[in-house]
Amino acid sequence: MAEPESEAAADAPLYLRVAAALREDLAHRRISPGSRLPSERSLSQRYHVNRQTVRSALQLLRDERLVVTDRRGTFAASGAEGGSEPVAPALTARRPSFPGGPRAAEALVRASLTWEPPPAPLTARLLLTPGEPTLVHRHVVLGPQGGALQRAVSWFSRAALTEIPQLARYRRGRDGRQQPDLRLLYHWMHQAGLRVTHRESVGVPGPATTAAGGAARLVVHRVVSDQHGHALEITDIDFSAQSAAWTYEFSA
Repeated sequence: MAEPESEAAADAPLYLRVAAALREDLAHRRISPGSRLPSERSLSQRYHVNRQTVRSALQLLRDERLVVTDRRGTFAASGAEGGSEPVAPALTARRPSFPGGPRAAEALVRASLTWEPPPAPLTARLLLTPGEPTLVHRHVVLGPQGGALQRAVSWFSRAALTEIPQLARYRRGRDGRQQPDLRLLYHWMHQAGLRVTHRESVGVPGPATTAAGGAARLVVHRVVSDQHGHALEITDIDFSAQSAAWTYEFSA
């Protein structure tokens, strides 16, 4: 089996590197169609990653219809199930993970989903009526000592919930997982045929809002829109700038 160690992928999140290695094995028939993949435990040992990273890699391959999973395990898709090519281009380091880029992709995080009205100034932009609830994602990246390094809150529009099937399952709490995994959001947008653009405003909070102890912070306001100019997602990110600047690249 291929190793996820190519120089070009060195900066990609671990689950993307594992997925790329497995995708190469599938493409070159080192894993033949219909055959069973190694267990999550075996894959985690082989690639020196935890099992959640393996699960995320396998979920990406399922989204691309390259593998299928049932109660017996995960199998390479046959020609009828998977076709000869992936449904969408492979994710790379140039297609970042939602919501905060590579820094947040593999770090220790706490995430939650709620169903609530957005702030009033965002209502019309999200194509909602006043007081109408929508899906809200909150995401915190934790440091080694447990402190919050990065906080993000995202509001999704009516268009996003309509056009992106993977988001629809979270509607009104239908998927009750405690740690929702939306890292593939931008891949899902691509799969849904959305040609997205994003606009970010980066700022430095004034003295009145500086964190305790005077720690430097950056705030990012992101709006991701579809080809019709309709907002799909609006995200506010607030993070410590003591050790890193904000770098984010996105293309679809």
